[in-house]
Amino acid sequence: MVDGLNKENVIITAALPYAYDDLHLGHIASTHLPPDILYRYLKLNGRSVIQVCASDDFGTPILIAAERQGKDPGEYVKVWNERFRADLGRLGIVYDAFDRTSSPENVDMVQRFFRKLNENGYIFESEVEQFYCETDLKFLPDRYVKGKCPYCGAEGQYSDGCENCGRTLQPGQILDPRCSICGRPPVKKKSLHYFFKLSAFSSRLEKWLRENEGLQSDAKNYVLNWIKDGLQDWDITRDISWGVPVPLEKAGGKVLYGWFDNHLCYITTALKAAGRLAGGGEEFWNGSKVYHFIGKDIVYHHYLFLPSMRLGEGEFKLPDFIPTRGHLLLLGKKISRSKKWMITVGDFLERFPPDYLRFYLTRIVPQSQADSNFDLQEFADKVNNELSANIGNFVYRSLVFVKNKHDGLVPAPGTAGADERSVLRDLRLAAAETGILIEEGHYDRALKRVLEFSSRCNQYFQRKAPWENLKEEPTAVYYSCNLVAGLATLISPFLPFSAAEVWRQLGFQGPIEESGWASAAELRVEPGRRVGELKPLFTKVEEKDLAAVRVRLG
Repeated sequence: MVDGLNKENVIITAALPYAYDDLHLGHIASTHLPPDILYRYLKLNGRSVIQVCASDDFGTPILIAAERQGKDPGEYVKVWNERFRADLGRLGIVYDAFDRTSSPENVDMVQRFFRKLNENGYIFESEVEQFYCETDLKFLPDRYVKGKCPYCGAEGQYSDGCENCGRTLQPGQILDPRCSICGRPPVKKKSLHYFFKLSAFSSRLEKWLRENEGLQSDAKNYVLNWIKDGLQDWDITRDISWGVPVPLEKAGGKVLYGWFDNHLCYITTALKAAGRLAGGGEEFWNGSKVYHFIGKDIVYHHYLFLPSMRLGEGEFKLPDFIPTRGHLLLLGKKISRSKKWMITVGDFLERFPPDYLRFYLTRIVPQSQADSNFDLQEFADKVNNELSANIGNFVYRSLVFVKNKHDGLVPAPGTAGADERSVLRDLRLAAAETGILIEEGHYDRALKRVLEFSSRCNQYFQRKAPWENLKEEPTAVYYSCNLVAGLATLISPFLPFSAAEVWRQLGFQGPIEESGWASAAELRVEPGRRVGELKPLFTKVEEKDLAAVRVRLG
């Protein structure tokens, strides 16, 4: 069990989506669904927890996209922020605040950090050679330049980082550069920039990495190798118009690099959600357990830039946990926007209920940097055989007996026998073990444990055979209804829509979240309770549903 989990407030953040394209299944698998499972579980346990996210509004990708559409970048990012909110809400992803990195509060926070780092001696000026396009008459930072990675040789990489090997690149490092606007090779011109002394934090970063047992070993070892190779000081300004202005008079209109400002929005948004922006923010943040959920493509930024900036600023604590998950492949291939090889959240929800996605992604994505594969046939098999034929089957069979044999009223039981005592022990054990696995971050294994218990419930129902053992039928149905209630709580962090529907069918009025995790092991369905209108929880995924997705993918 995670040490100290029950001692403080909990702050959960999810990596920020760039405000220029729809969320796809890969975003949900690594970044948005895992923290939501933890958040819902902690809420069920009565914990003081907030979950926050924001749209990542600044940087050259946004500016390029807005320019291509002839839109003001500020208005452009607002549209995407609203779309993100809508898509995540449809999936049942709950945020206490979903803000924008371009919000006035975050701009203030970013400039505060810059000033503090500058005062502490971690910012310096340096003249650098920078790409300049003589056709478009502008400096070309970041994603205005594409070329070959100097480390792994991957073609078509942006000049600020390689998506293939994960390394961050300094200005001028990219090989065979081309202007992203006109496609011509740029020239180099000198420009004055501000740098952050990342190299000054090597020993402190190594100490933090080695001593923090809450960090995943696979990600930790990855970063320790980078430190061993030597950290380079980091150019944190850009010659573009869209970004947080450098708060110095002599800055000449420069803005701060997106990776300087975006992760500070975790702090801003959390304090905003907690009502602590006006004062006491440091105390609230530092007195909380802090989780930053990310995908492995941004390990470099979250294990090096983020902690170094907080160490240099000195007032806000480093994260306790950075749960890091691998890429989600689609039918064995890497998701690609340019090749349109992806399924967006909107595309998925046109055809399937949101809990189907939550279920399947939770089942296949472990707590590691290993990649997972979204396979359409496996998706259908797991939904049909595990979700529908297992959980859905038990719930419907149990409650139909109440409706058909007892006029919709839960019957009074007889004396509990060995079967009842055994299955209740199993329920208590399932609740305890599932909770431990969630607290340890193993959501795939936690959901598997719930499925194992639902199989046990089906075995109990089959063994009691209430359709032929009429003497014990009321007892079997009464205990089955209580097992249904227990299952509703156990699936709630993973499948909130289905859990709420089970709760309604059991005749409960309030939201299931108010029942509490510990109550899963209690007999909550009393004799005489009237069940609600019944319907199957799940419908099978048919081949025609999969065919429609295949057609969409081409």
